[in-house]
Amino acid sequence: MLSVDPSDARRIALWSAGLMSGVPTPSQAASASTGRQVAIVADMLRRLGAVQLDTISVLARSHELIAYARFGSVTRPAIEGAYWGGDAFEYWSHAACILPMESWPLFAFRRREYLAKGARWHGPPRHDLADLRAVLRERGAITTADIGGAKSGSDWWQWSDAKIALEWLLDSGEVVVSRREGWRRTYQLAESVVPGSLLADERTDDECRAALVEAGGRLMGIGTASDIADVHRIAVADVARHAEAVGLVPVSVRGWPAAWAHPRALAWLEEGGRDRHRTTLLSPFDPLVWHRDRAERIFGMRHRIEAYTPAARRVHGYFAMPVLHRGRLVARVDPKREGRTLVARRVTLESSTPAAIEGTARAMVEAASWVGSARIVVQEVVPTSAARAVKAAIAAH
Repeated sequence: MLSVDPSDARRIALWSAGLMSGVPTPSQAASASTGRQVAIVADMLRRLGAVQLDTISVLARSHELIAYARFGSVTRPAIEGAYWGGDAFEYWSHAACILPMESWPLFAFRRREYLAKGARWHGPPRHDLADLRAVLRERGAITTADIGGAKSGSDWWQWSDAKIALEWLLDSGEVVVSRREGWRRTYQLAESVVPGSLLADERTDDECRAALVEAGGRLMGIGTASDIADVHRIAVADVARHAEAVGLVPVSVRGWPAAWAHPRALAWLEEGGRDRHRTTLLSPFDPLVWHRDRAERIFGMRHRIEAYTPAARRVHGYFAMPVLHRGRLVARVDPKREGRTLVARRVTLESSTPAAIEGTARAMVEAASWVGSARIVVQEVVPTSAARAVKAAIAAH
């Protein structure tokens, strides 16, 4: 069995997630035309295979932060254009994700599972499905505003019958969301959005799962069965069943459970893959860190998103963002925008070394510039002894 050093496993994880600055570099991406930036982000989506969506927006929405982390100051309109330009769709993968359109056939098994179940978590659809299909055929694309609204009450989970029915058609594959208006989903019949060749690509459940094992291995680069299964939320047993058949290579990494590597990542390592590290803030939903056990195993940082934790029990903050610097996670920053000020409600350093402080300051300054903040205010630093150094490093940029 091939043995991989833990430091090389970390490098593979960074490279596979697109966080080793390569071509284009962030400076090249930032200076590119809008059309070129759209293409850059679209290529990123195809490489990653999934970008998680989330409603939280403190610095920016998570799907925007994924592109920012890799390419720096690409424009937000270019990011939106890449995601909602017609070559991608939303579906249930790691969670609610944007997926490249070519992966449509890979989720046929999940659509069949929903269809067999006959209901989503709100229960079976009660709205007239035939009526909804007729509206979709007539109008081409609709939002919930076109069918009476998404809510039946004041709470976020109190969906209207029409919204439940639309989401059921989405789950089962009759309807596709390939663009949004603001943050509102736009629903269309699959036959009008998905290319015919992809609609006709009818794979068995095993073929779907095998392809997702390969895709998960490609995004992880190197990972345990649990790491790889978590990418598209398939069963761990599926990885064991299909890994060798799809070309993943069994490897040993000191301190890890049994693991697999993607041959593309091993080839990069064998060729002496060059480290061109990004210094950046990461969304807690970035694929580099979305599997918490894996992030702890690779980087030694135990990170949990605390947005859904009562404020009094938060340790690092509402939306603490890991700081990536020189291939390591060196800190966490909990940001908030107030007008044209970026407020760092809490900066938690993993260590108080000059390198960690410099990387954290650089990441904050670049992020502030990207979102149009003219100044940075740091409210709290942990440890407090590093507060002066952190503020001085920010001011020096």
